Amino acid sequence: MKTQFDVLRKSRELVIKELEGLTLDQIHEIPEGFKNNIAWNVAHLVVTQQLLHYKLSGLNCLCPDDLIETHKKGTTPTKTFTEEEFEEVKELLVGLPDTLEEDFEAGIFENYNEYPTSTGFVLTSINTAIAFNNFHEGIHYGIIRAIKKHV
Repeated sequence: MKTQFDVLRKSRELVIKELEGLTLDQIHEIPEGFKNNIAWNVAHLVVTQQLLHYKLSGLNCLCPDDLIETHKKGTTPTKTFTEEEFEEVKELLVGLPDTLEEDFEAGIFENYNEYPTSTGFVLTSINTAIAFNNFHEGIHYGIIRAIKKHV
């Protein structure tokens, strides 16, 4: 599992690197042909990881409920972050993988509620959820890179 946590941290480092030099306006811009923006994608990564790992394990998520409500699957950008708010999202993005690994090693993920993803893959355990989340992160990293070319 160590590799899975390393992959998660690396993908998030790459996302942070893509944000360098972008303005608040640029991260909120929705280019033609896209249905969301960079800011939404970054917050969505934080939220989805928490839902797939913590909520489906019957545990409390480690990000604010309002962030979950506005950035979970099926939502579209409705929130415009301030610089300070987006910094908090970035801190969660970078910090939560370490917390996940610590919690995993501590054995807190005792239960898991099976979840069929929109890709057709069924998550049956925290292990499958961690692996699937890395796949999900890669998809959104690609979307962030694509949007960035248009802002």
